[in-house]
Amino acid sequence: MRGGLRRWIVAGAVGTTLGVGSAALALWLMPGVGVERVGPWASNPLTGARSADPYTRAFVARVGILALNRSETIYFDARSDSEGRRLDARCRYRLSGGPLPARWWSATVYAEDDFLPRNDDRALSVDADSVTTGPDGRWSATLSPERPSGGDWISTRQAGAFAVTLRLYLPEPAAAKDPTGLALPAIERLSCDGGAA
Repeated sequence: MRGGLRRWIVAGAVGTTLGVGSAALALWLMPGVGVERVGPWASNPLTGARSADPYTRAFVARVGILALNRSETIYFDARSDSEGRRLDARCRYRLSGGPLPARWWSATVYAEDDFLPRNDDRALSVDADSVTTGPDGRWSATLSPERPSGGDWISTRQAGAFAVTLRLYLPEPAAAKDPTGLALPAIERLSCDGGAA
């Protein structure tokens, strides 16, 4: 009887460890599962969807996004520049693009802990209303730890290996249906640690 009880205890412990371990692993790997990619940007079509599975819902909760459904907002996340290099707060970047197929948009920096950087620069995002736009609808903003001498700026001070989240609010139906064909902003590394890129 004691041997049978011991086997049940061991089997229960192994099953619990495997179950919790696989769930934790899935939550940390979710950013790469089922995503749609456009240059450095990634979007999960299930973010904010009623049909999202429990793992997707848990991942969204873990990174702190209060997600709306895709007809209201499309979320894109970039953790690397347009050349595929990991974004780094010690570097300086240019985020640039043109008109986006949505009623309104915003681009926000998040630190490597998935929270806003802990700085008091009051410059953690740009949006359709705040960014300077040229006659052709083109715009750009500098992402760097120090304020540039001119132009729009997003502070990356104390952000570490940061990410940029682009939100398209009230996107055009075609964009919501297939965001992989969108012309999303480029992220160009200009310099790093004060040297050339």
